[in-house]
Amino acid sequence: MITLSYINRLPVTIQYPYEKLIISEHFRGRIHFEFDKCIAGEVCARVCHIDIFVDDWRLETDIRKKRLLNYNIDFGIYIFYGNCVEYCSANCLSMTKKYELSTYDRHELNYNQISLG
Repeated sequence: MITLSYINRLPVTIQYPYEKLIISEHFRGRIHFEFDKCIAGEVCARVCHIDIFVDDWRLETDIRKKRLLNYNIDFGIYIFYGNCVEYCSANCLSMTKKYELSTYDRHELNYNQISLG
C-alpha cells in the first residue's frame, strides 16, 4: 500500500546541467564585494572563524581614514556562514545566489578585489 501512494508523485530529481535549482531567498552563496565602499574596518576579518580574509590597507593622514589596497578571499576554505556580511559596517559585502564554484584547480578559488567586484 505504501508503494502505491508514491506512484502519483512527481519526481524530485532534476537534470542538473540542463535544469537549475530553485534557490531560496535565504540561500548563502558566493560573496559579492564592493571595493569602493570598503572602509577597511577589518570587522569582517575579526569575526571570521577561519581567517580567510587577507587585507592590506594604508592610513591616509590628510583625511584620517584607512584606504584599502588589497583584499583576498579564499573560497577553498570559506564555509558560507555569513558573519562577515552581517557585521560589515560599510555594507560592502553581500551574499549572492551563485553556487557553482567547483573547479579543478584550488588556486582559482582565491578571489581578490577585481574578481569579486
